[in-house]
Order: sequence, then structure tokens, then C-alpha cells
Amino acid sequence: MTSHYTSADLVLTPRGVRFHGRVFPCSHGKGGYTQNKREGDGATPTGTHRITGMFYRPDRITKPVGWAHPIGPRDLWSDASGTPEYNQHVRAPYNFSHETLRRADPLYDLILVIDWNMHPALTGKGSAIFIHQWRRPGFGTEGCIAFSRTNLRWIAERVMIGTRLIIPHSS
Repeated sequence: MTSHYTSADLVLTPRGVRFHGRVFPCSHGKGGYTQNKREGDGATPTGTHRITGMFYRPDRITKPVGWAHPIGPRDLWSDASGTPEYNQHVRAPYNFSHETLRRADPLYDLILVIDWNMHPALTGKGSAIFIHQWRRPGFGTEGCIAFSRTNLRWIAERVMIGTRLIIPHSS
């Protein structure tokens, strides 16, 4: 990839994600990396993505930044390919396939939303590709990038809307 990176970019490297002069270990999709993302393939899409939003669990953590939105019991993310809401934040009741953002485990206590397959979302090209907390080091995700709770919080306090997440094709 022949792009110029800045210290304010989240850049995937062989050692982890580089951001603001630090390198953070991370987990990625259990299906590896792909330039041809498909719904349910477990792969992390390569390319340059941008942070478009942040959600957090106010019953579990304090608000990380002023622009973060609280996750409530009705908050969902549509993974119903072919619907108008595909790959968007929706609220219950929602009668199509979705992910619950208010999970019993801590993985979605803090979520950074990236612009993968948005505006418009293409049917079957993948949904709910987030930056979130990992289960444990090296445990594959469904296509997201995941960090330790501490590192995710540090990153969340410093990213902005539009911060780039760069996943090189050679990852």
C-alpha cells in the first residue's frame, strides 16, 4: 500500500496497530484478511476505513469522549443483508437478523464504528465491522479488530470522527 500515514492513523502492522507512537497488540478476523469481504466469512476487510461513531455501556464504563453514544437495552445492529437497514444501528423491536449491542459479555462495552460497507451498504458485503474489546489475546473475531480493555479505552479517548483505520492488503 502506497499511502502516507500519520501518527493519528490506526495502522495495522505485523506487531499490532500503531497509533500515536505506540503499538497495541490486537486480534483480527478468524478468517484472516480479505479484499473481498462477504457476510459471515469471519475475515477482516483490508483497505482504509474511517471511524464514524462510538458506543459505550454507561452501566459498565464512564463516557470515553463527548461524542460517544450510550448503548441501551434496545440497541441493535442490522446484519440482515438485503434490508434497507443492513449494516446500520437499529432498535428493538427489529424483526430481521441483527446483533445485540448490549451483550452479557464485555466485548461491546466500548465500540468504535468504522465505515466498512456503508452509504450505501451493499448486500452480502459484511456488516458490524467494529473495533471492540477482545476475548483474549489472539482469539479471532468475526471480522473486527479487537484490543485489550485498557488499550481500547486509551485509543477511544484519542480517536476522532474520521480517524483512519488502515489495514494493508499485505496483512
